[in-house]
Order: sequence, then C-alpha cells, then structure tokens
Amino acid sequence: MIPEDEARRLQHQCDRHLTGHGPVDVAAMLAAIPAHTVVDRYGDGGVVADLEAEIASLLGKPAAVFLPTGTMAQQLTLRLHAERRGRRTVLYHPMCHLEQHEGRALERLQGLVGRPVGDANRLLDLDALRSVAEPPAAVLIELPQRDLGGVQPAWDDLAAQVGWARDKGAAVHLDGARLWESATGYGRPLAEVAAGFDSVYVSFYKLIGALPGCCVAGEAQLVAELREWRQRMGGTQFGLWPNAATALTLLHERLPKLPAYLSHARAIADVLREMDGVAVVPDPPQTSMMHLLLSAPAETLEAGIRALATEQSLWTWSRAMTTIDPAVQRVELSVGDATLALDPPDVAKAICTLIGS
Repeated sequence: MIPEDEARRLQHQCDRHLTGHGPVDVAAMLAAIPAHTVVDRYGDGGVVADLEAEIASLLGKPAAVFLPTGTMAQQLTLRLHAERRGRRTVLYHPMCHLEQHEGRALERLQGLVGRPVGDANRLLDLDALRSVAEPPAAVLIELPQRDLGGVQPAWDDLAAQVGWARDKGAAVHLDGARLWESATGYGRPLAEVAAGFDSVYVSFYKLIGALPGCCVAGEAQLVAELREWRQRMGGTQFGLWPNAATALTLLHERLPKLPAYLSHARAIADVLREMDGVAVVPDPPQTSMMHLLLSAPAETLEAGIRALATEQSLWTWSRAMTTIDPAVQRVELSVGDATLALDPPDVAKAICTLIGS
C-alpha cells in the first residue's frame, strides 16, 4: 500500500484519472449549489424538500427523507421495521455494509440482531434464505453487491427473494447506495426496481458525486418516524441545504449518463478479458462497476501506480484489496466521467503497466 501522504501528492499532480469522476474539485462542487438555492431550516423546506420530493418521485414511493449518512439511515430504517413486527433479526449478505463496516452498531445501538446468510463469495439466493428457520424482522438486499464486483441477481431471482421475505412477514429493505447503476444494469426504471421494497436507501456521494448525504424512501408514516429519529440521532443539522443542493444538481447531470457509463464499462471489459494476468469480475459487467483480479505481487502493482502517475499523469489506485493469493491483487473500477475520457485501449495499457507486462 502506498503511504497516504505520497498517494495524495501523486494524485494531485495527475490530470487524468481511471476511476469514477476523478478527485473532488472544490470549485466545481461549490458551483453545483445554484445561486438561487432556497435553504432549509433543520431539514425542513427549501432545497432539502425539493430533493426529497424528487427522490420519492424517481423511486415511486409516497415520501422520502434526507439523512446525512447511510449508516444512520439504514440502521434507523431497520429499527422501525423491527419495531413494527416485534422481531429483532435482520437477514443480509455476509459482505453487507452493516456487517463489514459499522462495528456491530445494529446490535450495540439499535438492539437488533444481524444475521449474515449465504456464502460471502456468492450472491444471496433463495436457497440461502430458505435455510433460515427463525422469523426475520427484515431482509436487506444490496443492489448491486459492491464487494462482489457489482454483481446482482437475475430479475426473477430478485422477485423470488422479495416474495420469500413477504411470505415470512418480514420487511424488505433495499440497500440501494448504487441503485442508479443497478437499475441501468437491469434495463428498468428506478421505480420498477424499487417497487418490491418497503424502504429504499440511495446515496448521493458515490456515483452521483455530490457532497455526503442520502435519502430513504418509503411509505409516509415510516418516513415521518425517520425524521424524528434523525433528530434524536443528531442528524438534523441547522442547515442541510449545501449537501442537498449538490445532490439535486448532480442527479440531473449524471443520471442521463448512466447508459454511457455502463456501455463504457463493458467496452473496457471486452479489451481487458483478452489480456493475460487480468480477470474481470463479473464478466461481463452487470453494472458500470467491476472488480479486476491482477496477477502481480503488491510491490509490482505499487511500482506501476507510481510510474503511471509520474510518467503519464494518470492516477489509478492508491491500494488494492488482498486476495487469498499474495500474487493476485483485486481493484475496483467504477466508471464515471473521468473514465469516459479514457479509451478502452488506453485503460488496457495502464493495466499492463500495473502488472508489469
């Protein structure tokens, strides 16, 4: 892993970037707040209300509420679903964000029990859910499954999982941090993907590239209770308008680009799959993100990262994810505006440098 201070310096000197939209440009981010923006007061009114109405409409839900973080949003949503049903267990994939990145907060803060279901290296499926005997409060489904490379279940399989949860009397919650990519991958409108779920969480700082923040959409009573819990948990700041304004602006700018992101991801995969020492996961990409398995020791990869940054002004990654094989590194390639500026053969040349071939 390249030291953080060195990685920051190398990235700053690059004018091309392989993943996402490139680094945050402060001037551009501030420019995403229109001069006529109407501010909210403690989350009420103004651009926050406009964003909430937009998300509710896009997802086909009665209401939506803006929250500062996805961690807060999903925990509180699952808490409310559990309280309604008098149950405590939430089922989810082993690589779910709640399981991997939140320090057992679901248990320690909300009094719920998180139960991972299925194989960590495979998608959640109906057989795994059927293996659970206890009645769950909720089933959380992540679309797409980010830690598996952006893979998602076939449409009929997704419907079957939702149907199983309903038959068990459980709520069905969608971790849709990347729902924008998911819906494009399915070739279906956002509202159609969201329709089967009792609640839907979407993020604005990932593919959308806005300031931090998210929304949860669902039925009106659930959303009203989430507003109260947002205040209890310290999430109702005096003004949420800067974050909401960037989200609304960049939603309008980037949602129309989603088909181009997906097409470019698949074009890149078409080139990379022909290379020795590179595996695309999943292949072909199901959304505008993918993981690459690179056959190279970590030292070779780091040398390639430095060479691309200093010699070609191209920033790739500061680190890779380890795998069971020390000679194979895993990296995540999420296609955004910066990636669109690179032709697939240029991406392949960069990968060749990274693996030392």
